[in-house]
Amino acid sequence: MQKTNGIPLSHSFSIQRRVIGALLMREILTRYGRNNIGFLWLFVEPMIFTIGVTALWSVVKSMHNYHFPITAFAVTGYSSVLMWRNTVSYVNHSIKPNLSLLFHRNVRVIDVYFSRILLEITGVTISFVALCTLFSVIGWMWLPVDMFKVIGGWIMLAWFGASLALAVGTLSERSELVEKIWHPVSYLLFPLSGAAFMVDWLPPAAQKIILLLPMVHGLELMREGFFGTNVVRAHYDISYMAVVCLCLTFIGLAWTKEVVRNVGQE
Repeated sequence: MQKTNGIPLSHSFSIQRRVIGALLMREILTRYGRNNIGFLWLFVEPMIFTIGVTALWSVVKSMHNYHFPITAFAVTGYSSVLMWRNTVSYVNHSIKPNLSLLFHRNVRVIDVYFSRILLEITGVTISFVALCTLFSVIGWMWLPVDMFKVIGGWIMLAWFGASLALAVGTLSERSELVEKIWHPVSYLLFPLSGAAFMVDWLPPAAQKIILLLPMVHGLELMREGFFGTNVVRAHYDISYMAVVCLCLTFIGLAWTKEVVRNVGQE
């Protein structure tokens, strides 16, 4: 059995699993336990947005000739935005408020990041599944044509959200400007992320530019899985998205070491 500093690797994983589990429970109680309707806000926000977008698009009957349920289009679009936008926002400046936890021997900086990333991704995933199930039951949208593409696209979006959160979150520990800059940047990325359009609707020149954004590829794959190739023509390159996510992951992990050193000096 492999060992790390004389400790079996399986034992180290077991300790880290318990630490992250405890941090998750703490974050859930802190974030949802005593606020209004608590954990239900996780579903209410995207549900309100989705119903509003569906009603608006139904009134104007949309300016495009694509014949697919508007509800499914809104659910996939807004849920994908929640995946990367909220995850980054929740990880920004997460070390200083939890600095006292790092005095515990088994709690590390990376555990704080992982617990927050995991909580946000899990919450958005539950919200997405719940909304899809609800709207399918009441007849507002149909089930996906290819579930594997939907799952694959969602996993890639989760990876992108986690890697971007790790990179931006560690950078935010260096300067408070990062968090202030992220908010307007996230609002600018919202209309460019593919949430409100398909890449095929754009002119060829604009398609090349918009496909530079990694999250667009995951969303296009998801929508192809939902609607099928007979309804939409999706544009995506998952290998490109994977390379970007891998680079962001390495950057985030490398910057985490610097955060650890700074915390140690404090």
